[in-house]
Amino acid sequence: MAEPLRPLVVALLRWTDARARIDPLSGEVETDPRGAGPSEADRCALEHALRIAEAAAGRCVAVTLAPEPAEELLRDALACGADAVLRVDVPSWDSRVPDSGATTARALAHAIRTELGEPSLVLTGDHSADRGTGSTPAFLAAELGCAQALGLVELSYADGELLALRRLDRGRRERLAVPLPAVCSVEPAGLRLRRAALPSTLAARTATIPVVTGSVAAEPVTAHAARPFRPRAKELPPPPEADPRLRLLRLTGAHEHREPPRVVVTDDPAEAADELLEYLRGKGYL
Repeated sequence: MAEPLRPLVVALLRWTDARARIDPLSGEVETDPRGAGPSEADRCALEHALRIAEAAAGRCVAVTLAPEPAEELLRDALACGADAVLRVDVPSWDSRVPDSGATTARALAHAIRTELGEPSLVLTGDHSADRGTGSTPAFLAAELGCAQALGLVELSYADGELLALRRLDRGRRERLAVPLPAVCSVEPAGLRLRRAALPSTLAARTATIPVVTGSVAAEPVTAHAARPFRPRAKELPPPPEADPRLRLLRLTGAHEHREPPRVVVTDDPAEAADELLEYLRGKGYL
């Protein structure tokens, strides 16, 4: 009797130098592998992947698209408990290869499917430390044809269901039941990567890191015309009055009542809080 397939949980780690230097004469960016590594969001994603893989009795695999010095990042993931690792290499990495979220996601999706199989869950940080746009998880979800959840601050797996807590604006939170398979990007909140044991660290130093070749060559872009940005005009309903004078007054807002600004000075914290709450109620926020 064949054993049931174990769920595949993939943690995507981005190798980046948080202390890159710029040559003042040539303008070239100089990086040092000794100061490079994953961001706090990626560390948090790896910890979530380890916990969910344990709860689901699955496999946790750490994957990165990076040059050879990034193998130290993967060895650290092995030491923390990852079942396997994979590095996606790019030909001529040191040349000026454009970094596109769409092409990066395409290379990662192809490597994961070819070498590991269809993932049940892919976890990554919300954005990289080198001023990343955070667009790769969305492109990756499109490539894999699965759901996506972003801005997550909590993740839990129980009874075959993935539950998440997402951060919203104005301090709000949203609870989600994420359908699987899915791509989830997490924020570095409330969770830290576990400390690796000494035997695991020593074993990871001599482990063989699997490497596959990928490509992040971007499609050529054609610029037809360059002109200043002009925002689209906002559509508003026309004034209901038929009298031209009343229509003009309505458009200019000349007779509208406006509350003048005021400054509240108080040493009482309770009074200051009451003033703030009253203002928010008057504006319709509460």
